[in-house]
Amino acid sequence: MSGSAYGNIFKISTFGESHGKALGVIIDGCPAGIELTAEDIQRDMDRRKPGSNKYGTKRQESDSIEILSGVFEGITTGTPIALMLMNTDQRSRDYSDICDIYRPGHADYCYDQKYGIRDYRGGGRSSARETSARVAAGAVARKLLKEVNIDVCAYTIAIGNVRAESIDIEKRFDNPLCMPDMNAYEKASALLDEAMKDCDSVGGIIECCVTGLPAGLGEPVFDKLDACISKAVMSMGATKGIEFGDGFKASESRGSYNNDNFYMSEGKVKKKTNHSGGVLGGMSDGGSLIFRAAFKPTPSIAKQQETVNKYGEEKQIRIKGRHDPIVVPRAVVVVEAMTAITLADLLLRNMSAKMDNVKKIYL
Repeated sequence: MSGSAYGNIFKISTFGESHGKALGVIIDGCPAGIELTAEDIQRDMDRRKPGSNKYGTKRQESDSIEILSGVFEGITTGTPIALMLMNTDQRSRDYSDICDIYRPGHADYCYDQKYGIRDYRGGGRSSARETSARVAAGAVARKLLKEVNIDVCAYTIAIGNVRAESIDIEKRFDNPLCMPDMNAYEKASALLDEAMKDCDSVGGIIECCVTGLPAGLGEPVFDKLDACISKAVMSMGATKGIEFGDGFKASESRGSYNNDNFYMSEGKVKKKTNHSGGVLGGMSDGGSLIFRAAFKPTPSIAKQQETVNKYGEEKQIRIKGRHDPIVVPRAVVVVEAMTAITLADLLLRNMSAKMDNVKKIYL
């Protein structure tokens, strides 16, 4: 298996390479009856597309999405939804000098060991451009979740050693780094400008908050809610870590503090705190689902590095081309997409958890 498919009921399969003719995704298992247009998807595509600001690659792609199937008169039909976007600004010549050289921090060496062949143009399938297909699928999943009042929102909480000290979600789109703290944005911009002058790159952290989740979503053993989200987010190329709620800080805490005490409000079970990040025993607990994902610095840098080629010869390399000095801002919508896809799948799977649910449909 190639590992290009994800999900059980709401299932996606992406295709295409960074410098191929096109990229796309097939979505199977999306229920019929959801209003869906290309414009619904394009809004998220525009958030991820390259060339939008100085902190992203200078590659110019419109990333215009085309719906090939599964939608009739603006409504999903229940059949597979095929979405595609064309590549129009490939510069494969930028990679001709490194066709036999293993770039540090990239998957080049691993590809050669696994397949004995690799598409060196922009990294092929290992390129971050593959995530454009995920964003398209995520926009469809987001429409499904909206039908049941579930909202997914992510933002940049840290870049390098600069961390947002306050969170104002309404301001996250007021700057190109998608930071909900304008003071932190100013400091992060200075940090990035310095790294760019030094031909270097920077990493960061994305935080994601999901509201409206019902309690009991997720499976108690292998397909835990947090385990599924982790797999989805860690499948993004630059992700190096993930934590939920208090995360690693919970290891320094005590049970009397870390436990979220329950109380009743208007006949519903609520929590006084949310150290769990909205997950208990692998299932949603009715609180907001909160997690953070760490992203490494972009490995494609113009600074001189040491490496080897496929013939075992030691080389020095300066990577040419158009690359992001930081992947985090454009990865925000990808985190949202993978989260939405995972939740849509778990939501549909959860319908069969109780016989009462089956009776509501068939009796």
